[in-house]
Order: sequence, then structure tokens, then C-alpha cells
Amino acid sequence: MKVVSLQSGSNGNCFYVESGNVRLLFDAGISGKKAEERLAKHGRDIRDVDALFISHDHSDHTKSVGIFQRKFGMPVYITPRTLNAVNRHQKIGKLQRVRLFTAGSSQSFGSVTVHSIPTPHDSVDGVAFVVEDKTHRVGILTDLGHAFEGLKEVLRSLDAVIIESNYDEEMLDTGPYPEHLKRRIRGEGGHLSNEDSAILLKQFTSARLKWACLCHLSEENNEPDRARAIHQKILGTKFPIHVASRYDVSDIYEL
Repeated sequence: MKVVSLQSGSNGNCFYVESGNVRLLFDAGISGKKAEERLAKHGRDIRDVDALFISHDHSDHTKSVGIFQRKFGMPVYITPRTLNAVNRHQKIGKLQRVRLFTAGSSQSFGSVTVHSIPTPHDSVDGVAFVVEDKTHRVGILTDLGHAFEGLKEVLRSLDAVIIESNYDEEMLDTGPYPEHLKRRIRGEGGHLSNEDSAILLKQFTSARLKWACLCHLSEENNEPDRARAIHQKILGTKFPIHVASRYDVSDIYEL
């Protein structure tokens, strides 16, 4: 299995997962041009993608869903409530190939299965994903809200994980955000901090986890070096820690 972050942050999110002949994208928060060019850097053609999955209705995950579908021809997998919310609040144009799924259900593509996991993030009908083939399980766990019931069991089952590490506690405390926004970020429907993510990875992953990639770092309230350092302090050398860029494509992370 091969995994690539095309970009991650409040300025746009998009992840690529490949297993055998199955190629999948998760979220469409960057432009079609960027997605196409960044996949091409790794020798992949975006028109070969079998499906696009949408995690929730916030624009940093959905703003280019119409472009991805119409320009590249891929079907869009999305929950009915998320689709309704996107149509109400964003101008995505008409989608031709929509595959509706229910949060908590699974979709199969040959030997690959995508499991959706309902999250308490403050969106309409948010989900995280686990991509499973006959050998490995990779989690795409972003915009989680908090460490909700069931998340620990998911983490124990994974061979690799992309997990949000949105903010640094000290930077958020001393930063420019108004208090109501700080409360929202820390709240039950907000995001995981560096410490939250690191503690979850320390306490609830198993020996099978080969690597973790930190994603959705805040531009104002976090720094890649700081996020990595906190994880390394808490986790030691348990497994490699990567950090997804807000501005560019990652390396190919393999299992």
C-alpha cells in the first residue's frame, strides 16, 4: 500500500492511497491543477483514480469536489447530509457521478475496502476513514473533534496512520485568536492538539504500526518542527513520524 499527502491544513486537504490497481483520493480541498501536478510528481495520473471520498462538509475538504468529478471523471462518495450541506453553502456545480454512503458503512473496490467512522467534529455528518487491503490497514483520521469512543480500538488495528495534530497548546494560548475560537478548537467538536495526538499514538497503537503522518497543522497555532518534537518527546523512537505539508506534496509512504 502507498500513501501520499497532496496537502493538509486549513488551506486545503487531499490524500492519495494506492493498493495494487486501486487508486483512491480522500477530500478535495485543493485545486484540480495542484492535485494533478502533485500526483504527477510521483508518476501517477489523477484520471486513473477510482473514487473520491469526502470526509465532511467544510470547504478545506470540499471546495474542488465539483472540479475533481467533472474534470477527471471520478465518482464522488459522500454522505447524503454532507452533500446537502455542501450544496447549501458552496458553489460546486453539478455532480454527475455521486455514490451516497452512510456514515459507519464500508465500500469495496476489488481487494480494497474503505471503512467510514463517524466523528464528533463540528460538521454536519463527518467521518474518518480506514483503508484496508488483504495485508494492511491505514487510517485517515483528521478533523476528529476529540478522542471519541471507538477511536482507540481503531488505532490499535492500524499499520499506519495519518492523524491530525492541529494546534500547539502554548501557541493557541498566546496567539491572536479570539477566546470563542480558542474554545471551539479545544472543544468536543474541534481538533486534536499535538499532545492529544501523541498521547493517543503512545497509549493506543500496537506494535504493528509502522509510521504516523501528522496532518492538518494550524498555520497560526502550530509549527511542523514543534509538532514533530512533541511527538518524539512522548513517543521516543517507537516509529517514524512524518509531517504533512500545508503547501506541497509528501513523499510516498509505503507499507
